[in-house]
Amino acid sequence: MSDLRFTIDEESTFMDTVGQWVPRIVLALLFMALGASKFASDGLWVRLFEQIGFGQWFRVFTGAVQVGGALLLLVPRVAWIGAAILSCTMVGAILTQVFILHVVLLAISPALLLVITAVIGAQTRGWM
Repeated sequence: MSDLRFTIDEESTFMDTVGQWVPRIVLALLFMALGASKFASDGLWVRLFEQIGFGQWFRVFTGAVQVGGALLLLVPRVAWIGAAILSCTMVGAILTQVFILHVVLLAISPALLLVITAVIGAQTRGWM
């Protein structure tokens, strides 16, 4: 009995590759910048994390997680892990804005980043 295969072998075009990598690179650069900005010892993030009340160590930890997740986005085999990590940071940002800082409107930007990151993560897993 012969082995039947019901798969279609598709070759990706240059535009397919560009369409997958450009959003991933842009998102990685954005999260690298966001994460790196949290390492500064003065400025907006210091004041914001003081308001949150978790301590400045959490600001540095969050920055490291965001930079690390952004770097993982650029490695094809583990890009979905980077997207999952970054999505978790955005869920944390949304919950913090809504339940700790009580400013629902400020939760819109992390919510948009969450959706974009989740879509890119799903794309890297081949779910889209």
